Amino acid sequence: MNTTLNYSLNFDPKKRKKTKIKFIIFHYTGMKKELDAIKKLTHHKSKVSSHYFIKKNGEILTLLPDLYVAWHAGVSCWQNYKSLNKYSIGIEISNPGHDYKYLKFTNNQIRSVVKLSKYLIKKYKIKSNFILGHSDIAPSRKKDPGEKFPWKYLSRKKIGYWHDLDQKKLKSLRKQKLSNLEKMYFLKNLYKIGYEKYRNNKNIKNLNKITSAFQRRFRQSLIDGIVDKECLKISENLIKKIK
Repeated sequence: MNTTLNYSLNFDPKKRKKTKIKFIIFHYTGMKKELDAIKKLTHHKSKVSSHYFIKKNGEILTLLPDLYVAWHAGVSCWQNYKSLNKYSIGIEISNPGHDYKYLKFTNNQIRSVVKLSKYLIKKYKIKSNFILGHSDIAPSRKKDPGEKFPWKYLSRKKIGYWHDLDQKKLKSLRKQKLSNLEKMYFLKNLYKIGYEKYRNNKNIKNLNKITSAFQRRFRQSLIDGIVDKECLKISENLIKKIK
């Protein structure tokens, strides 16, 4: 696939095997200026990088060859995997993010996301439930790529996955409270899907962040961190889709 080379100095020098690559992780840059984001991802003092960068105009930059480990995920986990840098391809998408007037991703960017993702999925045989956002694998720290990232649309292109519930019926369950038992089922479902395990019953803030990450991905019209019957229903549907 044709991309523009703009190599970063930030990577693990030892190459990994092709079979090690299991995940695609999407990020937004979270910076005001696109050029500043590219400079940061390629400057040796920043200690951050990704494999690909998608500009606002849709141009794809290759910052690192796939077989080198980029520094994009940080402290992270999904299912039984930890420190996902070792197992993933990182894709940064130019967008100022929540701190700087979060914008809708451009049509050109989404076309490039589709093109690049299909190429990587085929090349590395990546499973649909291993195509994730940074907030999925690090919910206590991250919000990107955020609720404006078109996960539902991408799922129709066989990139990632989405629930197949009737939207009108689903919305009727919104803000309906759950029993303690139902909350427990929801948390178990999140863990089965891949999210980090919620361990401390007193740490409500952490629970809210994990729930918000789930909502940013699968219930994008309302991100409140509160578990309701709509969230539970979506989680039950998603469990059936995991291969």
